[in-house]
Amino acid sequence: MRVHKSLFRFWPMVPLLLSLLLSPAFAQAPVDRAWSVLQTGLTNQGTDQRAIATRVLGLLENDPKASDLALKALSDEKLEVRAAAAEALGQMKARSAAPRLAQIILGDEKDVGVILACARAMVDLGDNRGYGVYYAVLTGERKSGAGLVEEQKKMLSDPKKMAQFGFEQGIGFIPFAGLGYGAFKAFSKDDVSPVRAAAAKVLTKDPDPKSGAALAAAASDKSWIVRIAALDSLARRGDPSLIHQIQTRLDDDKEAVRYTAAGAILRLSKSGIPAPKK
Repeated sequence: MRVHKSLFRFWPMVPLLLSLLLSPAFAQAPVDRAWSVLQTGLTNQGTDQRAIATRVLGLLENDPKASDLALKALSDEKLEVRAAAAEALGQMKARSAAPRLAQIILGDEKDVGVILACARAMVDLGDNRGYGVYYAVLTGERKSGAGLVEEQKKMLSDPKKMAQFGFEQGIGFIPFAGLGYGAFKAFSKDDVSPVRAAAAKVLTKDPDPKSGAALAAAASDKSWIVRIAALDSLARRGDPSLIHQIQTRLDDDKEAVRYTAAGAILRLSKSGIPAPKK
């Protein structure tokens, strides 16, 4: 093979090019550029841009820098950014953030979206205190039995506030494609039920017996959307002693509820119905 001799003019530059390509500075350039772009988004004046950039931090698991940035975003003036920060902390499994998330839930945060995002993040981090928020959403009271304070009641009964977070969280609870358009129509008329249904779904994994009792009660809720979510959660909790409490739903006036009750009973019966206590 003949090599054009003009190529030999570049031969002395080869070592220099190789050293540049293999140098740490060159390898880090894309990383530095990526952080620069993300930092621009995190400090953008636009709320949507900051929220998107903050949510992206959730991709960076086990990254102290990303965790610190998300914790900082929890204090953003815009609720969308605060909610995105909580979501990111849950996704990145930043367990050290649990105390701060709990502080927000128990503090003076007024926005239901942010509170639910913090609660969801705590559940994702394995902190069972997060279930308490969903219990309150579903039942209207705290697990301690104390009623919600007036400000909390107002927050949870505000259709606009519930709709803001409800559709995002609530739509995720539907495990049955057959509900389809009917459920969407119901959502458009009822902003609160999707959030309460989502709360019922989250309580599926709460080991507290009080949540099991709350779900059993919710299986008879006035909202058929909540009844379905509660029945589905009860089925997945695997407590066959609840069969007697939910069998009345086999006569529910909504077909989807009847079907769900049937599926729940069949699933729970596989564990066997415990004998009545003497």
